[in-house]
Amino acid sequence: MYISTSTKKAIWGGVFAILFLLSGTFLLGKLSGYEAKVLIKNSLSGLNVLCNTIVLASASILALLLTLLGLSSTSNSKLKKDHYLHVMQIAQLDTVIFIVSLLSFLIFNLPITESDSIPPEWFTIIYYITLGVSAILSGALIVVVLMLKNTVVNIIKIVGLGMQDHPLAMNDDEKDS
Repeated sequence: MYISTSTKKAIWGGVFAILFLLSGTFLLGKLSGYEAKVLIKNSLSGLNVLCNTIVLASASILALLLTLLGLSSTSNSKLKKDHYLHVMQIAQLDTVIFIVSLLSFLIFNLPITESDSIPPEWFTIIYYITLGVSAILSGALIVVVLMLKNTVVNIIKIVGLGMQDHPLAMNDDEKDS
């Protein structure tokens, strides 16, 4: 699978965000099971809001991609296959984020802190897993937004500004064949 330079930059932006978010966990130091249980209980509402926000953002982005495709296909400028492959990559990644966020929301709604059958030392593992999931989801959404921004900038350059020498715009020779 081909990954463009702008997509690689977007991925690095997401990786940086994940590392930034996870670095906060090291500031907390080592947690006991009881401390982790309290932190889970206090952070669950925020995690649910985060998952809801990511689900709504993902669904909105998918709808906006349809608008983008409509604009791309009705413009006077012809776009290369790479443009549509890039839009398809955004849609695929966004769909995965949508599904994982929705499943995470459902899992985060389980009343695990109320359970007496879970050993206290497991809460530390559960806490770090919830932090990891939220960091990965946030970073992945940042990747999608950066990829979408690059696509919008390309559309503006090709369709709005009429740049015929853009790498994603077909030149006259390619249109005729």
